[in-house]
Amino acid sequence: MYVGVAVMAVAAVVPVLVLYGLHRRTAVTPDPLEVLPFESGWTPHQHALSRYHVRWYLATLLFLAFDVEMLFMYPWAVVVAEIGATAVVEMFLFLAALFVAVLWAWREGALRWV
Repeated sequence: MYVGVAVMAVAAVVPVLVLYGLHRRTAVTPDPLEVLPFESGWTPHQHALSRYHVRWYLATLLFLAFDVEMLFMYPWAVVVAEIGATAVVEMFLFLAALFVAVLWAWREGALRWV
């Protein structure tokens, strides 16, 4: 009754054990000079996974907002002649919403770099 479950368990566990054994058998100790992050020959002063300052997150959100804006504008540019004035009004409403977001980011200091 449980033959299928046993076969599936063996089929899942055996490859993992084989790969683990191969890794343990062929693993080489890494050379410290080869595993350092590339810094033009200089010793790195911070960890490679160090955290970014919070202002970069706001800049990233601004970039994504304008990137998504372009995703909407390309198809809009193709069909604007067919739809007419309604499409133009909708795009200006969309751009107005983005402009409000930029004004908010400016007020919060997201565009200040010092």
